[in-house]
Amino acid sequence: MQKSIQLHNQEISYTLRKSERAKRLRITVGQDSKVVVTLPQEASLVAAEEFLLKKAIWILQSIEYVKKNIPLQYTYGRYEDNKNKAYEFAVQKIKQCNEVYGYELGRVSIKNQKTIWGSCSKKGNLNFNYKILFLPERIAEYIVVHELCHLKELNHSREFWGLVARIFPDHQEIRKELHSRELP
Repeated sequence: MQKSIQLHNQEISYTLRKSERAKRLRITVGQDSKVVVTLPQEASLVAAEEFLLKKAIWILQSIEYVKKNIPLQYTYGRYEDNKNKAYEFAVQKIKQCNEVYGYELGRVSIKNQKTIWGSCSKKGNLNFNYKILFLPERIAEYIVVHELCHLKELNHSREFWGLVARIFPDHQEIRKELHSRELP
């Protein structure tokens, strides 16, 4: 359902979606600057509008960031057009970040995944979604560090988060921002 709302004297259009899987309200700003609000089934329109007002500054900053930092050709870029750039980016970040950890890893692959940003296999292979190219660099780097730390701890234990904190002591805030984004 298409709606609009006034946020700091700006008319913002947004798409409202109800989801059986959603456990909480979520706002995403896509690469095309479109705002999507995802609601759990039991949430009301009033709750969605209150959440939008609460997150107004973040929404407006995200829209501005997208407009300034994501070239139009990437907005509708395809997997084939961007997988090599994503691979180079991931390998460079792995090399930089692995100076802290010194882990041995297997293969690095770039995929066109629908629901995840990255993964690590038991064999030590790291997989990344090509769309990490379109994230703010700090968030993309966090994804690389997250998967790199799974080479040592293939879980989300306290030890795992301690490893992540070596590079990202603020990982909880970064995770919140990442989870507020939806894969385009």
